[in-house]
Amino acid sequence: MFEYDVIVVGGGNAAMCAAISARESGASVVVLERAPKEEAGGNTAFTAGAIRTVYNGDDDILDLMPDLSPEERNSDFGAYTEEQFFDDMGKVTDYRTDPDLAELLITQSFPTLKWLQGKGMRYMPLFAKQAFKVDGRFKFWGGLTVEAYGGGPGLVEGLTEVCGREGIEIRYNARALSLIKDDDGVRGVTLRENGKTAELQGKAVILACGGFEANAEMRTRYLGPGWELAPVRGTRFNTGDGIQMALAAGASPRGNWSGCHAVAWDRNAPEFGDLAVGDGFQKHSYPFGLIVNADGKRFVDEGADFRNYTYAKYGREILNQPRQFAYQVFDQKVVHLLRAEYRIREVTKAQSDTLEGLVDQMEGVDKEQFLRTVAEYNAAVQTDIAFNPTVKDGRRTEGLAVDKTNWANTLDEGPYMAFGVTCGITFTFGGVRIDNNAQVIDTDGLAIPGLYAAGEMVGGLFYFNYPGGTGLMSGAVFGRIAGASATKG
Repeated sequence: MFEYDVIVVGGGNAAMCAAISARESGASVVVLERAPKEEAGGNTAFTAGAIRTVYNGDDDILDLMPDLSPEERNSDFGAYTEEQFFDDMGKVTDYRTDPDLAELLITQSFPTLKWLQGKGMRYMPLFAKQAFKVDGRFKFWGGLTVEAYGGGPGLVEGLTEVCGREGIEIRYNARALSLIKDDDGVRGVTLRENGKTAELQGKAVILACGGFEANAEMRTRYLGPGWELAPVRGTRFNTGDGIQMALAAGASPRGNWSGCHAVAWDRNAPEFGDLAVGDGFQKHSYPFGLIVNADGKRFVDEGADFRNYTYAKYGREILNQPRQFAYQVFDQKVVHLLRAEYRIREVTKAQSDTLEGLVDQMEGVDKEQFLRTVAEYNAAVQTDIAFNPTVKDGRRTEGLAVDKTNWANTLDEGPYMAFGVTCGITFTFGGVRIDNNAQVIDTDGLAIPGLYAAGEMVGGLFYFNYPGGTGLMSGAVFGRIAGASATKG
């Protein structure tokens, strides 16, 4: 009766990890990827490949990355303990994160990376984005140190190669439409493959096909007015299909349905992600400058924390501004700290030797108020405190309506640069309820036989905000758990 033991819906990191895990238990596995092969990989393909994991010092990092050169090994990797990960998950979610799911995510983070390493996956340090050179030696900060080799595209390529070696079938242009379910549980999917509708029977189904970030109607319905205007950072295929078919099968909704991961994204970026540019449209060096809106006013504390604890919520703040845009402004004191994404060809940029000349190029910004904002800010900077980008240095302003609490430098050394940004949505936080085995729970509180979920579809982990690099880690951890659980029935 059954054509496969396990059917995996989705083609990104979580789906691939689920498929590999199920295959490891001896199951026959098929992966249904809605996208054509050239656009496969879900949101994973658009990420930088950063992965947040517990590690207890240099030895753990070198264990994950045995091929580092002597110069690379001579870095200050620091440590990121389970306690620190727990603290970060609690702090950024206002302590709403599900404690059981968070515990699985955190305690299984390093073992899951080691598991993938055993399958042939490779990692490297996030030198360019989470470290600064101090006295000739890279010093990492913010608890985020590990990157998949080749970034997001490299991760997709590597996982696809593992699936090929393991005998896992991947079908492209195969969109799951609904679940086949009876009183005994879920027993397959209805799909449309290359324009043809068919049924596929399976002993278990794992849904790992993303949130609803690429569905403008669902964004507006759940996130609120204005969200239909936000460009999508990643794939155009994450339209909430998996969530909707799970809910139709009786799944319990869970999590922050009005919340999402959204960042500062180039003001003129396209409607959906561009694989040729990848994550280059993001603009994440704002802690070292000022962010002003169309009224020429600051509206967030740019230095509230390291960028990987604020970037996922500041996109929403930009969307809430007049005309849904802002400018990040820098002077020459910090230009050397700007990430590589500020130097791509596809960038909305203004530059001038004077602030007056700069704001003249900042389309839509109130010139007089901008100049007042900068003057007031400069006068409020506590210059007696040393600037240090590798720690929360306490170099702040005092007396402003919105004070900057770290990394506050006067804006007074031209040439000045400003980068136009809007809100780019990454993924949504609302999803379905799962238990510790990644099995989907129905609205009566009972496990739905044969149905599992992983990745962005899992509700209950993220509320309001998100620690950078946790998405890929969550997908891998719960994908692995879902694959193993689905084979046990």
